[in-house]
Amino acid sequence: MSITTDRTITPRRTAAEVARAESRTAHNYHPLPVVLSHAEGAWVTDVDGRRFLDLLAGYSALNFGHGHPRLLAAAHAQLDKVTLTSRAFVHDRFADFCAALGDLCGKDLVLPMNTGAEAVETAIKVSRRWGYDVKGVAPDSARVVVAAGNFHGRTTTIVGFSDDPDARGGFGPFAPGFDMVPYGDLAALEAAITPSTVAVLIEPIQGEGGVIIPPAGYLRGVRDLCTRSEVLFVADEIQAGLGRTGRTFACDHEGVVPDLYVLGKALGGGIVPVSAVVGDHDVLDVLKPGQHGSTFGGNPLACAVGLEVVDMLGTGELQAQAEQLGGILAGRLDALLGHGVVSYRSRGLWAGVDVDPALGTGREVCERLMARGVLAKDTHGSTIRLAPPLVITPEDLHWGLDQLAAVLV
Repeated sequence: MSITTDRTITPRRTAAEVARAESRTAHNYHPLPVVLSHAEGAWVTDVDGRRFLDLLAGYSALNFGHGHPRLLAAAHAQLDKVTLTSRAFVHDRFADFCAALGDLCGKDLVLPMNTGAEAVETAIKVSRRWGYDVKGVAPDSARVVVAAGNFHGRTTTIVGFSDDPDARGGFGPFAPGFDMVPYGDLAALEAAITPSTVAVLIEPIQGEGGVIIPPAGYLRGVRDLCTRSEVLFVADEIQAGLGRTGRTFACDHEGVVPDLYVLGKALGGGIVPVSAVVGDHDVLDVLKPGQHGSTFGGNPLACAVGLEVVDMLGTGELQAQAEQLGGILAGRLDALLGHGVVSYRSRGLWAGVDVDPALGTGREVCERLMARGVLAKDTHGSTIRLAPPLVITPEDLHWGLDQLAAVLV
């Protein structure tokens, strides 16, 4: 755990780089004052040589850690061949990636995109088209039920059905067609479904909300309601999926299969942005050529990396590791209840930790953690999120949680 520079102060080079970024960057983020230049596994190093344990993992985009050798090898090999063709042509990695990801999800078809928000927008378009062509909803009347506290991205359509004032405020007018219900409330969901409802779009675990886990049986109830009502169940597994919770998908914890999986983040292995909507013929066949697309969606480099991600998840070893390490995480957080931690929620290697407000805001706790060599992220007041790479060692995880305990005094 040795370091080369005192992390309790901001060294001159870091301060200069932060100031330079602030002067030339739109202020859409409020990052911690750390400037990273190298990374490996669960550890990152800044421009002044200070090492930090990464307990955020790019909001799950780095599930496999920084610079995983298998993923780097896949990217390097593809860089020497072809990186982009656009979907105007077919390349030799495309079918393999789509087949492998479809098999991982137990679905027929894959629609590759780039970012998570693009994938959510795609799922909304598909759901509406399915509603008109298959369910027989009247033109331009399709509605989608969403959950309060959601986070699905930051496009104008998506923030229009957010109840986060920072995400939504000042960006209207918004697209109509969305009905919001309390998260975890099956009765409210059932009441909101009408003959014009085409989909229920939810996160099986709300990540940005603070790792909010719904009541037991909720996902099964959503599945049953959607089936009975002839409505698509669209699961946004962008943060929760691909091993994070100790299962391939968070829906797996209740044995539930949605009509559409929305995937992203970890699918790109922390190397390139890769996202996808995955479903069966009876849903995705509603799209016809020219009705949707993406210049970079499903490009050769993305497919090469994404295929390696799917292969790594295929053995189940990473999911098992996330479950095992998640037991350590939950146990350590349980011991902190009443000792700076008010409450927490965890599933697999993912936790939302509510810190005693008397000890400071979530931001202030993260700043103290940074001073002790740990990087984490706050959300909603005094809540911090912990999402270590799935490849973190038990020793490093314990060390990181030791630092959390030390700042909560």
